[in-house]
Amino acid sequence: MRTTLSLDEDVAAALEQLRKTRDESFKALVNEALRRGLKDMKDAARRRTTPFRTRAVSLGRCRLGGVDNVAEALAVAEGESFR
Repeated sequence: MRTTLSLDEDVAAALEQLRKTRDESFKALVNEALRRGLKDMKDAARRRTTPFRTRAVSLGRCRLGGVDNVAEALAVAEGESFR
């Protein structure tokens, strides 16, 4: 398939530098880069569809009635020496 492709300056420069070091055609490098990028994008989309799940853990009963009184919460959490 023949098509016109507009590349950003940094992408074109990176492809040109890679072309010189690998001694491959520009067309071959663009096709390889697109194949790898599309595969990565497809794999990333597939990974996002699986939700992450965590197991619930019982932490025991709540030791505070509320956290409105910060001094009381700190006293329970750190002992009376928090001051």
